[in-house]
Amino acid sequence: MSLAELEKEVTKLSRGELSAFTRWLDDYSASAWDEQLEHDVAAGKLDQLAKQADADFEAGRCTEL
Repeated sequence: MSLAELEKEVTKLSRGELSAFTRWLDDYSASAWDEQLEHDVAAGKLDQLAKQADADFEAGRCTEL
């Protein structure tokens, strides 16, 4: 199914179906984002950012939220 076909089908959903689909899509997107983040962490892609954050904290360049 193409994106255009999917978009067309989504427009046919009732309000209740659209609400349920939206919840499902939000959950699916969040899960995919979590998986990507876990993969990036495991691959060390965020190590430099973590080191910089630690250095900034130790140097007093952070403020409380």
